[in-house]
Amino acid sequence: MSKRYQKDRLTVEVCADRAELGRRAGADAASAIRAAIEKKGRARVIFAAAPSQNETLDALVAAPGVDWSKVVALHMDEYVGLPIGSPARFSRYLKDHCFDRLPFKEIYYLDEEKGEDTETLLKRYAEILAQEPVDVVCMGIGENGHVAFNDPPVADFNDPLSIKLVELDDACRRQQVNDGCFPNFDATPTHALSLTVPTLANAGRQICAVPGKLKAAAVRRTLDGPVATECPATILRTLPNATLYVDADSFSLCGDLALEEL
Repeated sequence: MSKRYQKDRLTVEVCADRAELGRRAGADAASAIRAAIEKKGRARVIFAAAPSQNETLDALVAAPGVDWSKVVALHMDEYVGLPIGSPARFSRYLKDHCFDRLPFKEIYYLDEEKGEDTETLLKRYAEILAQEPVDVVCMGIGENGHVAFNDPPVADFNDPLSIKLVELDDACRRQQVNDGCFPNFDATPTHALSLTVPTLANAGRQICAVPGKLKAAAVRRTLDGPVATECPATILRTLPNATLYVDADSFSLCGDLALEEL
Protein backbone atom coordinates (compact mmCIF):
# COMPACT_ATOMS: atom_id res chain seq x y z
CA MET A 1 0.00 0.00 0.00
CA SER A 2 1.57 3.27 -1.06
CA LYS A 3 1.75 6.52 0.88
CA ARG A 4 1.46 9.96 -0.69
CA TYR A 5 3.26 13.14 0.31
CA GLN A 6 3.71 16.68 -0.96
CA LYS A 7 6.98 18.59 -1.33
CA ASP A 8 6.39 22.10 -2.64
CA ARG A 9 4.23 21.41 -5.74
CA LEU A 10 5.49 17.85 -6.26
CA THR A 11 3.41 14.82 -5.30
CA VAL A 12 5.54 11.94 -3.96
CA GLU A 13 4.12 8.42 -3.91
CA VAL A 14 6.09 5.92 -1.84
CA CYS A 15 5.47 2.32 -2.90
CA ALA A 16 6.44 -0.90 -1.15
CA ASP A 17 8.63 -2.23 -3.97
CA ARG A 18 9.50 -1.92 -7.65
CA ALA A 19 6.51 -3.98 -8.74
CA GLU A 20 4.01 -1.73 -6.98
CA LEU A 21 5.85 1.36 -8.23
CA GLY A 22 5.60 0.13 -11.80
CA ARG A 23 1.91 -0.70 -11.52
CA ARG A 24 1.00 2.66 -10.05
CA ALA A 25 3.21 4.79 -12.30
CA GLY A 26 2.08 2.88 -15.38
CA ALA A 27 -1.58 3.26 -14.46
CA ASP A 28 -1.05 6.97 -13.84
CA ALA A 29 0.63 7.41 -17.22
CA ALA A 30 -2.22 5.55 -18.95
CA SER A 31 -4.77 7.76 -17.21
CA ALA A 32 -2.93 10.93 -18.27
CA ILE A 33 -2.74 9.75 -21.88
CA ARG A 34 -6.44 8.83 -21.93
CA ALA A 35 -7.28 12.28 -20.51
CA ALA A 36 -5.27 14.04 -23.23
CA ILE A 37 -7.00 12.01 -25.95
CA GLU A 38 -10.41 12.75 -24.44
CA LYS A 39 -9.62 16.47 -24.28
CA LYS A 40 -8.12 17.04 -27.72
CA GLY A 41 -8.40 13.79 -29.64
CA ARG A 42 -4.68 12.89 -29.49
CA ALA A 43 -1.68 12.80 -27.18
CA ARG A 44 2.06 13.43 -27.46
CA VAL A 45 4.20 11.48 -25.00
CA ILE A 46 7.95 11.58 -24.27
CA PHE A 47 9.52 8.31 -23.09
CA ALA A 48 12.74 7.78 -21.15
CA ALA A 49 14.88 4.69 -21.73
CA ALA A 50 16.50 3.02 -18.71
CA PRO A 51 16.17 -0.18 -16.66
CA SER A 52 14.42 1.91 -13.99
CA GLN A 53 11.50 2.24 -16.40
CA ASN A 54 10.98 -1.50 -17.03
CA GLU A 55 8.08 -2.06 -14.66
CA THR A 56 6.35 1.21 -15.50
CA LEU A 57 6.48 0.55 -19.24
CA ASP A 58 5.24 -3.02 -18.78
CA ALA A 59 2.24 -1.71 -16.86
CA LEU A 60 1.60 1.03 -19.40
CA VAL A 61 1.72 -1.40 -22.33
CA ALA A 62 -0.84 -3.61 -20.57
CA ALA A 63 -3.13 -0.75 -19.52
CA PRO A 64 -6.69 -1.00 -20.85
CA GLY A 65 -8.64 1.66 -22.71
CA VAL A 66 -5.82 3.61 -24.38
CA ASP A 67 -6.30 4.31 -28.09
CA TRP A 68 -2.67 4.13 -29.10
CA SER A 69 -3.53 5.00 -32.69
CA LYS A 70 -4.01 8.55 -31.40
CA VAL A 71 -0.67 8.74 -29.56
CA VAL A 72 2.59 10.20 -30.90
CA ALA A 73 5.68 8.80 -29.16
CA LEU A 74 8.81 10.89 -28.67
CA HIS A 75 12.32 9.79 -27.71
CA MET A 76 13.90 11.61 -24.72
CA ASP A 77 17.65 11.16 -25.21
CA GLU A 78 20.23 9.15 -27.11
CA TYR A 79 23.96 8.47 -27.16
CA VAL A 80 26.16 9.96 -29.86
CA GLY A 81 28.65 7.70 -31.60
CA LEU A 82 26.99 4.31 -31.26
CA PRO A 83 26.10 2.52 -34.48
CA ILE A 84 22.44 2.43 -35.48
CA GLY A 85 21.07 -0.89 -34.23
CA SER A 86 23.53 -1.16 -31.33
CA PRO A 87 21.84 -2.96 -28.41
CA ALA A 88 23.07 -0.18 -26.10
CA ARG A 89 21.17 2.56 -27.95
CA PHE A 90 18.13 3.94 -26.16
CA SER A 91 16.12 3.58 -29.37
CA ARG A 92 16.66 -0.18 -29.12
CA TYR A 93 15.48 -0.18 -25.50
CA LEU A 94 12.34 1.78 -26.40
CA LYS A 95 11.55 -0.52 -29.32
CA ASP A 96 11.89 -3.61 -27.14
CA HIS A 97 10.04 -2.29 -24.09
CA CYS A 98 7.38 -0.08 -25.63
CA PHE A 99 7.44 1.15 -29.21
CA ASP A 100 7.24 -2.24 -30.96
CA ARG A 101 4.58 -3.42 -28.50
CA LEU A 102 1.98 -0.74 -29.19
CA PRO A 103 0.29 0.59 -32.37
CA PHE A 104 1.34 4.25 -32.04
CA LYS A 105 0.13 6.81 -34.56
CA GLU A 106 3.71 8.01 -35.04
CA ILE A 107 7.10 7.39 -33.43
CA TYR A 108 9.92 9.91 -33.62
CA TYR A 109 13.37 8.53 -32.84
CA LEU A 110 16.57 10.38 -32.03
CA ASP A 111 18.41 8.15 -34.47
CA GLU A 112 20.23 9.69 -37.40
CA GLU A 113 18.45 9.41 -40.71
CA LYS A 114 20.48 8.47 -43.80
CA GLY A 115 23.18 11.05 -44.41
CA GLU A 116 22.10 13.21 -41.48
CA ASP A 117 24.69 14.92 -39.28
CA THR A 118 24.10 15.89 -35.64
CA GLU A 119 23.27 19.51 -36.39
CA THR A 120 20.65 18.48 -38.93
CA LEU A 121 19.17 15.91 -36.55
CA LEU A 122 18.89 18.51 -33.78
CA LYS A 123 17.15 20.95 -36.10
CA ARG A 124 14.75 18.30 -37.37
CA TYR A 125 13.84 17.12 -33.88
CA ALA A 126 13.38 20.67 -32.59
CA GLU A 127 10.87 21.20 -35.40
CA ILE A 128 9.04 18.01 -34.39
CA LEU A 129 8.87 19.15 -30.77
CA ALA A 130 7.53 22.54 -31.82
CA GLN A 131 4.59 21.10 -33.75
CA GLU A 132 2.36 20.66 -30.68
CA PRO A 133 2.62 20.74 -26.88
CA VAL A 134 3.72 17.57 -25.10
CA ASP A 135 1.02 16.05 -22.91
CA VAL A 136 2.89 13.46 -20.83
CA VAL A 137 6.51 12.73 -19.93
CA CYS A 138 7.41 9.26 -18.61
CA MET A 139 10.79 9.82 -17.00
CA GLY A 140 13.28 8.92 -14.29
CA ILE A 141 16.09 10.54 -12.31
CA GLY A 142 19.76 9.71 -12.64
CA GLU A 143 22.13 8.86 -9.82
CA ASN A 144 23.56 12.38 -10.16
CA GLY A 145 20.06 13.92 -10.17
CA HIS A 146 19.89 14.38 -13.92
CA VAL A 147 16.66 14.44 -15.92
CA ALA A 148 17.10 13.14 -19.47
CA PHE A 149 20.84 13.71 -20.04
CA ASN A 150 20.78 17.12 -18.36
CA ASP A 151 23.62 16.43 -15.94
CA PRO A 152 24.43 19.15 -13.38
CA PRO A 153 27.22 20.75 -15.47
CA VAL A 154 24.97 21.23 -18.53
CA ALA A 155 21.47 21.58 -17.04
CA ASP A 156 19.78 24.93 -17.61
CA PHE A 157 16.34 25.61 -16.14
CA ASN A 158 15.92 28.47 -18.65
CA ASP A 159 17.46 26.73 -21.62
CA PRO A 160 16.42 28.47 -24.88
CA LEU A 161 16.81 25.19 -26.77
CA SER A 162 14.35 22.29 -26.83
CA ILE A 163 17.06 19.70 -27.58
CA LYS A 164 20.85 19.87 -27.51
CA LEU A 165 24.14 18.02 -27.72
CA VAL A 166 25.64 17.47 -24.23
CA GLU A 167 28.81 16.08 -22.73
CA LEU A 168 28.09 13.42 -20.12
CA ASP A 169 29.70 13.88 -16.72
CA ASP A 170 31.60 11.06 -15.04
CA ALA A 171 28.81 10.21 -12.58
CA CYS A 172 26.38 9.79 -15.44
CA ARG A 173 28.77 7.55 -17.38
CA ARG A 174 29.36 5.40 -14.29
CA GLN A 175 25.59 4.98 -13.94
CA GLN A 176 25.43 3.53 -17.45
CA VAL A 177 27.91 0.87 -16.29
CA ASN A 178 25.88 0.29 -13.09
CA ASP A 179 22.78 -0.17 -15.26
CA GLY A 180 24.55 -2.87 -17.26
CA CYS A 181 24.47 -0.87 -20.50
CA PHE A 182 28.26 -0.94 -20.98
CA PRO A 183 31.02 -3.24 -19.67
CA ASN A 184 33.18 -0.47 -18.22
CA PHE A 185 33.59 3.30 -17.92
CA ASP A 186 35.84 3.67 -20.96
CA ALA A 187 33.29 1.92 -23.19
CA THR A 188 30.58 4.44 -22.28
CA PRO A 189 29.92 7.24 -24.80
CA THR A 190 31.04 10.72 -23.81
CA HIS A 191 28.26 12.68 -25.55
CA ALA A 192 24.52 12.43 -26.09
CA LEU A 193 21.51 14.21 -27.50
CA SER A 194 19.04 15.30 -24.85
CA LEU A 195 15.74 17.07 -24.61
CA THR A 196 16.31 20.08 -22.35
CA VAL A 197 14.88 20.76 -18.90
CA PRO A 198 12.23 23.24 -20.14
CA THR A 199 11.04 20.73 -22.75
CA LEU A 200 10.32 18.22 -19.98
CA ALA A 201 9.03 20.80 -17.52
CA ASN A 202 6.60 22.42 -19.96
CA ALA A 203 4.72 19.19 -20.64
CA GLY A 204 1.22 18.87 -19.26
CA ARG A 205 2.12 15.98 -16.94
CA GLN A 206 5.34 14.44 -15.60
CA ILE A 207 5.35 10.88 -14.26
CA CYS A 208 8.75 10.11 -12.75
CA ALA A 209 9.56 6.50 -11.76
CA VAL A 210 12.66 6.10 -9.58
CA PRO A 211 13.20 2.68 -7.96
CA GLY A 212 16.24 1.12 -6.28
CA LYS A 213 18.92 1.80 -3.68
CA LEU A 214 21.32 3.33 -6.19
CA LYS A 215 18.86 6.22 -6.58
CA ALA A 216 18.39 6.87 -2.84
CA ALA A 217 20.86 9.78 -2.63
CA ALA A 218 19.37 11.41 -5.74
CA VAL A 219 15.83 11.11 -4.36
CA ARG A 220 16.98 12.64 -1.07
CA ARG A 221 18.59 15.56 -2.89
CA THR A 222 15.53 16.01 -5.10
CA LEU A 223 13.31 16.45 -2.05
CA ASP A 224 15.75 18.31 0.20
CA GLY A 225 17.69 21.52 -0.30
CA PRO A 226 17.40 24.26 -2.90
CA VAL A 227 15.86 23.95 -6.34
CA ALA A 228 18.98 24.28 -8.44
CA THR A 229 20.86 22.75 -11.36
CA GLU A 230 23.26 21.07 -8.91
CA CYS A 231 20.41 18.54 -8.80
CA PRO A 232 18.39 19.04 -11.97
CA ALA A 233 15.55 16.82 -10.71
CA THR A 234 14.65 19.50 -8.15
CA ILE A 235 12.83 21.25 -11.01
CA LEU A 236 10.02 18.74 -10.40
CA ARG A 237 9.19 20.54 -7.16
CA THR A 238 8.14 23.62 -9.14
CA LEU A 239 5.74 21.83 -11.50
CA PRO A 240 1.95 21.72 -10.97
CA ASN A 241 1.29 18.24 -12.36
CA ALA A 242 4.35 16.13 -11.53
CA THR A 243 4.34 12.91 -9.51
CA LEU A 244 7.48 11.20 -8.24
CA TYR A 245 7.09 7.44 -7.72
CA VAL A 246 9.66 5.85 -5.41
CA ASP A 247 9.98 2.49 -3.66
CA ALA A 248 11.19 1.66 -0.16
CA ASP A 249 14.78 1.42 -1.38
CA SER A 250 14.96 4.72 -3.27
CA PHE A 251 13.12 6.49 -0.41
CA SER A 252 15.34 4.94 2.28
CA LEU A 253 17.33 8.14 3.00
CA CYS A 254 14.26 10.35 3.32
CA GLY A 255 12.77 9.16 6.60
CA ASP A 256 13.66 12.35 8.48
CA LEU A 257 12.29 14.77 5.89
CA ALA A 258 9.34 16.94 6.81
CA LEU A 259 6.94 16.06 4.01
CA GLU A 260 3.25 16.92 4.02
CA GLU A 261 1.21 13.72 4.07
CA LEU A 262 -1.72 13.58 1.65
